[in-house]
Amino acid sequence: MALELISTDFDGTIFAEFANPPVHGGFTQLVAALQRRGVRWVVNTGRDMGSLMETLARAQLPVHPDGLVLVEREIFIRREAQYVPLHDWNDACSRDHRELFGRLIPELPAWVRRLQSEHAATFYEDAFSPLCVIAETLHGADSIQRELEDYARLYGNLTVVRNDVYIRLAHGAYNKGTALSRLAAEWKVASDGILAAGDHYNDLPMLEQRHARWLVAPANAIPEVKEKVRQGGGYVSQRPSGEGVAQGIGFAMEQAGLPPLAPGRF
Repeated sequence: MALELISTDFDGTIFAEFANPPVHGGFTQLVAALQRRGVRWVVNTGRDMGSLMETLARAQLPVHPDGLVLVEREIFIRREAQYVPLHDWNDACSRDHRELFGRLIPELPAWVRRLQSEHAATFYEDAFSPLCVIAETLHGADSIQRELEDYARLYGNLTVVRNDVYIRLAHGAYNKGTALSRLAAEWKVASDGILAAGDHYNDLPMLEQRHARWLVAPANAIPEVKEKVRQGGGYVSQRPSGEGVAQGIGFAMEQAGLPPLAPGRF
């Protein structure tokens, strides 16, 4: 059993905005050493390309992801210092979202009016979803999520994607888990060679053993994520963000029979 691919969420999972540095040095050193051994690293995030690239640049990381999953669904692979799209997946993803949202849009204004009358939140449309929400509280986000999930059941492949107080609608066939497996197939990596780490609701689809053999949650992960990782026999760290993920990677390396890169450090 070999560790060949590491998929990490970004915000909260490895990136702690108010820490210094925002990405723990132990994590970046470990990833750099594993990349030299041929292990690939993927950032699997809800951010779009511009937002992620700006934040990575400001963080001045000494390592670069080998691949990206953006907006929980679009795949990009690093080639010659550029991130190029995986066209077959991304084109199908765009087409299927366009078709699904086209069926939804005629009824969407009535949904929004009802939600606005009941909840304190900001509702808007962006390039990736016809309905995005920023709730004012976590409790409000819980309520909005439940209502939207009730609506989504009427539309087959429609799903609700949430991270903290941010919510949007998406096509259920495209998420962090299915995108990870498609990227792994591109690199000919089986799920037995994959580690996935996340901290919030939108990470749950990739924290499944059909997508990844090893599952990791840092200490700051929400209870639902920690429980899913435990149920999958994964590693829940007592340390936050990147430091916790580094410990989880060390645990996977031990299980895989790999020699430690820096004994006692992780």
